[in-house]
Amino acid sequence: MEVMKEKFAKLLLGEDMSGGGKGVSSALALSNAITNLAASVFGEQKRLEPMSPDMRARWRKEIDWLLSVTDHIVEFVPSKQMSKDGTNMEVMTTRQRTDLHMNIPALRKLDAMLIDCLDNFKDQNEFYYVSKDADDSQKGNNNRKDDKWWIPTPKVPPNGLSEVTKKWLQFQKDSVNQVLKAAMAINAQVLLEMEIPENYIESLPKNGRASLGDSIYKSITDDYFDPDYFLSSMDLSSEHKILDLKNRIEASVIIWRRKMTAKDGKSSWSSGVSMEKREIFEERAETILLLLKQRFPGIPQSSLDISKIQYNRDVGQAILESYSRIIESLAFTVMSRIDDVIQADSNAQNAPAGLQKRSLKRETSPFTMEKFPNAKEEVERLNAAETPNSMTLSDFMGWSLDQAEAELKKDPNQDTDSTDMKLSSKPANVVTNKRISYIERLETLGGSRSPTARH
Repeated sequence: MEVMKEKFAKLLLGEDMSGGGKGVSSALALSNAITNLAASVFGEQKRLEPMSPDMRARWRKEIDWLLSVTDHIVEFVPSKQMSKDGTNMEVMTTRQRTDLHMNIPALRKLDAMLIDCLDNFKDQNEFYYVSKDADDSQKGNNNRKDDKWWIPTPKVPPNGLSEVTKKWLQFQKDSVNQVLKAAMAINAQVLLEMEIPENYIESLPKNGRASLGDSIYKSITDDYFDPDYFLSSMDLSSEHKILDLKNRIEASVIIWRRKMTAKDGKSSWSSGVSMEKREIFEERAETILLLLKQRFPGIPQSSLDISKIQYNRDVGQAILESYSRIIESLAFTVMSRIDDVIQADSNAQNAPAGLQKRSLKRETSPFTMEKFPNAKEEVERLNAAETPNSMTLSDFMGWSLDQAEAELKKDPNQDTDSTDMKLSSKPANVVTNKRISYIERLETLGGSRSPTARH
């Protein structure tokens, strides 16, 4: 109880414990509290193993405290009520705000699915981790050559993993992939609905050319435009360059939108470019942003998103954004750890793909998408999902046998290869109803960072 009092006192003071009124808004204080809690609980989750009982209990208790605020964010809705004399009346009653009522339960379910996924690794014994302090002979071919030197190196048997373990790992990865897409969709929708701060607008150049630069502006405004060719011609060799391009294009989209909605033709935002051309330019820029999100979902949040989070005053949106962001980050981390084991297995079998150095795209994007998930569709799919999303290795082996027997009963002449293909098929998709957001990862913790730390 005392811990809870201290935490809520800090939130009420806006993180200014001096009481001088110099603290941040309640929305940002809650956002930072959720972000920091996740970093402290999941920051050390560097292996595919269950959470410690203490950490699990702390996470569940403290996240429940912070989410309890949403129970008191309500809206008025009409309701039928019968008076004592039998007359039906329409009165206004309160209920939890619609966006919170829909998304908080979905996020809690995604949260539980991720923790269950980590629990599933408690019984496996085919791979283990080598300490980062171990010598190269112990690490073998799995010695890290990338910038994640602090992450333990997975070690697999000399001949690689068994087939059933490979299928089980892929099953776990597919399940976490659905969680990731759902969390990203919710996060993006919340960010989309947040108001653009005046500070951000005031910092923008007066035209799209100044924001993009002559070369990029010429490519986007040319008569012939191919978004794939445009991206192939850009230098996207580092996370910094990708983020810089995203920031420039987002700024240009805001500029063009403001010009199209400006009522005063003599506004300082106006120019000689026609309304129709601006609409075309904006559509092209949005297409580029969509492709960047699809190909590099692991890069940090853009300047626009960071600004929205910092200046947002809606407590409900702040909680949804931060909670979905940390789930997104944890899912990304778990998928990366699964990829590490798959890579170690590939190295053990001397597969050519396993010996190649991972590209930036693989590091930042452990999955690909044909399109961005829609938040509402993802939530509905999550609620309707019937495929088991949580399975230990032993459970999976039994489930696989049951599935194989069922398929053989349907078609006794079906060959073994076809059965194996069906066993490794992806589980049902998880649902959320938002556009995808930008994943934000801590460089050293693998979790989410507070937006304030980047200003």
